[in-house]
Amino acid sequence: MPSLPPRSSLRPSRTPADTSAHAIRVPAARAVVDCAVYVDGHRQPGRYTHSAALAEVRERGEGFVWLGLHAPDERQMSSIAEVFGLHALMVEDAVHAHQRPKLEIYDDVLFLVLRTVNYVEHESISTAREIVETGEIMIFVGRDFVVTVRHGDHSGLSGVRAEMDAHPARLALGPTTVLHAIADHVVDNYLAVTESVEHDVDLLEEDVFSPSSHVAIEQIYLLKREIVELRKSVAPLGAPLQRLGQDSNLGVPKEVRRYLRDVQDHHTIVADRVSEFDEVLSTLVEAALAKVAVQQNTDMRKISAWVAIAAVPTMVAGVYGMNFEHMPELQWSFGYPAVIIVIAVVCAGLFVTFRRNNWL
Repeated sequence: MPSLPPRSSLRPSRTPADTSAHAIRVPAARAVVDCAVYVDGHRQPGRYTHSAALAEVRERGEGFVWLGLHAPDERQMSSIAEVFGLHALMVEDAVHAHQRPKLEIYDDVLFLVLRTVNYVEHESISTAREIVETGEIMIFVGRDFVVTVRHGDHSGLSGVRAEMDAHPARLALGPTTVLHAIADHVVDNYLAVTESVEHDVDLLEEDVFSPSSHVAIEQIYLLKREIVELRKSVAPLGAPLQRLGQDSNLGVPKEVRRYLRDVQDHHTIVADRVSEFDEVLSTLVEAALAKVAVQQNTDMRKISAWVAIAAVPTMVAGVYGMNFEHMPELQWSFGYPAVIIVIAVVCAGLFVTFRRNNWL
């Protein structure tokens, strides 16, 4: 079987016009959010470029580099990859994003993709247009470095870095402890988002099963669509976390694996909640459709009852509207009032009958 060319060679080549339009080189430093050298868990003073930081660590023979990037383009990421020795496929995934959560190993570099989620605040579930927004964090872990690439405005890691800087004993375990801290942060955020979504699901459930409420089924579909997006972000992360927590051949220290197993437990709780939301919303869709059907049946009974009542005067008027010479009580002076009274009595009798049968 002939071998396929690499993915990079499958892309259409740029025309000279395209090259001139995109020839502006933006330095890799523009994508750098923070870059630091850690030795024995302590952040070293001074500001470093990514290349200078790695050179410092390798010259010392100890410590590691933690480099944080935000939405780098292909040129910037290629520059970073050249310094840290990252595979070309890693570069492609980091630039284009939209990846499922996964764990891959390239030589001695771990590559973990996490999907981040953020709850979009809204006044009411009935007026919401978006409930959950997603982003991505990609983590490259080597022997003496950890590189994080994030996409999305809500996926900042400054709080994680500040917390880790305050606990040098944890950072002393090496770059994989940063991977754990980020995974723990992302999964904890999953828990917070599911709690907020659970509140929306409960409100929607109350509205659907309230007799006097009229819930637009489109809102149920909207929330279900957001739950599907949440499930796609959360569920695939289970296998990578399990492997990181159990596989001793990945180079993850035993103590860090223990922490990762705790993250896996929290992830399982989140995944179960999301599955429950999906089941509840499927039930709500069925209940809402049944409620609509019942309402339509009630409306049809009311319409049928009023049509039956209206049929009585229509029938009598139709009889007396015919041009016959010999009509019932035609010459009787009380004929017209008598007919009106008969019509009223019959219509009233029908109204009472339908009312007792809950048709009206």
